[in-house]
Amino acid sequence: MTEISTELSKKLSDAVEKMPAFPKSVQRILELSRDINCPPKELVSVIEKDPVMTMKLLRTLNSAYYSFPKQINSINHSIVFLGLNTIKNMALSIAVIGALPQHNTAGYDIQRYLMHSLITASLARLLCQKFNKDGTDPGDCNLAGLLHDFGQIVFAQFLPEEFKKALSYSTDNNVPLYIAEQHIIGVDHSRVGAMLVERWQFPKNLSDAIRHHHDGTSVHSTLHGCLFVADQLSKHKTLSSGSDGVPNELPPAMADRFGGNLNEIIVQLGDLSNVVAEAQAFAQTSKEIQS
Repeated sequence: MTEISTELSKKLSDAVEKMPAFPKSVQRILELSRDINCPPKELVSVIEKDPVMTMKLLRTLNSAYYSFPKQINSINHSIVFLGLNTIKNMALSIAVIGALPQHNTAGYDIQRYLMHSLITASLARLLCQKFNKDGTDPGDCNLAGLLHDFGQIVFAQFLPEEFKKALSYSTDNNVPLYIAEQHIIGVDHSRVGAMLVERWQFPKNLSDAIRHHHDGTSVHSTLHGCLFVADQLSKHKTLSSGSDGVPNELPPAMADRFGGNLNEIIVQLGDLSNVVAEAQAFAQTSKEIQS
């Protein structure tokens, strides 16, 4: 990891400290979901005690995309149709979206960012379900996908002028945004994102995966590997997510761990059209709810 100046380190720490706290209800959902003996009703109870999350979740479930035969009126009712894990992941997505700013002076496209994050989260979860060898929770991979680029939000909010220059540099020089950030700011969003999830008191394996999500030279963990590959897959022409740049060929360590190049992995995962469609519907519904 590149050393940074004391001045830049303080600037980044101050920016991270200004970010809103992550909802305690989400922390509790994650704690409970890691206990295989946790009764589903306990998770439901935690969600229902957060009235804002419950309202947003029910509005999303009753949107045109899902088209259930009758209106969903409770979290318990929703589990009958989609299952507990899906509802948990949706609740986490809503919490992450709730932490996004509606406006920023850097001119950063939040909806584009959101699409990339939602698609990466779904792909990371699918990769974990298929290639998991060590008991890693697919839900953790989903959360890593949702949060992996959140350092960009910190930049857009609290270092807007520098970030705006990085966005322009990336476009003008046709380089990935994280390279432009390193050039303009002196550090990229992966480091700041890791700092943020540490402040939010998420587990170390999550912050490590986010910190290294642009490094594919080795597979630090299943969580890191799934996140790295999902981030590249989300840029594939069949899964256009509005992310910056184009996918790179997988480094040998990643290709060996996941059974081939990006095209071969897509074949193994099967039809992914629903991943994009669901992300689009979720992003649109969330935009309507926020407005």
